Amino acid sequence: MPKSPERPQDFSNHRAIPNGFWLAAGIVLLADACWRAWEASTGFSARAAWSATVAIALVVVWFSARRSAQIVQDRVIRLEMRLRLQRLLGDERREDIERIAVADLVGLRFASDPELPGLVARLSQGEFAKPDDIKRAVRSWRADWLRV
Repeated sequence: MPKSPERPQDFSNHRAIPNGFWLAAGIVLLADACWRAWEASTGFSARAAWSATVAIALVVVWFSARRSAQIVQDRVIRLEMRLRLQRLLGDERREDIERIAVADLVGLRFASDPELPGLVARLSQGEFAKPDDIKRAVRSWRADWLRV
């Protein structure tokens, strides 16, 4: 479980930053793919072409692994927030809740329970142009240190 930093979470420090190993592995894989593609283009052989193809496939797998985790995380957030909003706003607002975009739900999830209904009302009035605007509007931040 990730440790929280010394100060509380807020808009300025809420983004998840991949660990150094993941970034280093990506740089190595990308550099290797570029090198192998260059080798295959300058001295073509079936072996060089296959080597470049495998290297490019590894870069795709590296990227897809993180993206897949983010997609699953967003699905969990969508479920979590729809249940939370239904609890706070009531069943009669279910259709309104269902229309909230996943990106907006991600922004809303950082708001405390007392603050959330007001932010949803402001969102439905079109007050927020993008999800980061929602996050900036949060005054009582609900930390989430488990972002992918």
